Amino acid sequence: MHPTINIGSISLDMNVFLAPMTGVSDMAFRSLVKRMGAGLVISEMIASQAMIRQTRASMRMIQAHGEEPMVVQLAGCEPEVMAEAAKLNEDLGAKIIDINMGCPVKKVVNGHAGSALMRNESLAAKIIEATVKAVKVPVTLKMRTGWDDNSRNAPKLAKIAEDLGIQMITVHGRTRCQLYNGRSDWKFIRSVKEAINLPVIGNGDVVTVEDAKNLLEQSGADGVMIGRGAYGRPWFIKQAHDYLTTGATPKDPSLEEQLEIILGHFEDILHLYGVEGGVKIARKHLGWYSKGLKDSAEYRVHVNQTECPLQMRDLVRNFYNQQTELI
Repeated sequence: MHPTINIGSISLDMNVFLAPMTGVSDMAFRSLVKRMGAGLVISEMIASQAMIRQTRASMRMIQAHGEEPMVVQLAGCEPEVMAEAAKLNEDLGAKIIDINMGCPVKKVVNGHAGSALMRNESLAAKIIEATVKAVKVPVTLKMRTGWDDNSRNAPKLAKIAEDLGIQMITVHGRTRCQLYNGRSDWKFIRSVKEAINLPVIGNGDVVTVEDAKNLLEQSGADGVMIGRGAYGRPWFIKQAHDYLTTGATPKDPSLEEQLEIILGHFEDILHLYGVEGGVKIARKHLGWYSKGLKDSAEYRVHVNQTECPLQMRDLVRNFYNQQTELI
């Protein structure tokens, strides 16, 4: 068995986590992944300013359902605003606050948040210190290897974070300037692990169970965080965990089981966003679920043209029933 991961006073007996993903890891997806056996699931990144204003969208992002311990990820560039947002989330039930210093998206970086903070270690330190001091719950940090190839300062920033009271660090093995291009450098994550005495979680390019094993071997990390590898595969995180613990390659759920999972997820999306918004948001998930299945391109065209949830349910059912007939 893999060792327990301790995040402050919180002990986890699974070391494969779902990454925070804007527009993907909402309550409907997180609770599904958690039910299917993830060690930890993390909210979408929430802008600390929006959190303090308690915008409807930001409040919806932190809704939780059966996903203990609840982890909320915050992004921002003002220490006092981050501290206030962290305290607010603690009061709303968050058990762990995660600081985002990894998001490479231009809108976030241009606001001097996300991975832009890796270029400003003194501001990063002030944000970490203010956030840690503001709450009693553990605070964790997610970062990249650095801003670009000439400034891969993740080990240095990780040490600063440890000294300021951060309890766990996740490293995505790319620089900000790589965005999502190239390969995640799992070997480099080892330099972060060697710089600190905290649990380190490796992230980036884990799309097969073997990837999870290779990441751990190359990085020396304590656990794995899976992002895009979980698109349309909410069961993948548990599969990776099972493979790491048993060495046996797990099977995907049968198409009949997948159909039940998908229809349940669709209902949860409609419940969370309402009919009109829910149908739009469901489209990308339905597309991801169908990847690799026969006639899935044509199916996705129909899904993207359908506005009515009843028609969408029928479309999903018919598609999967046809798949089972093809076997």
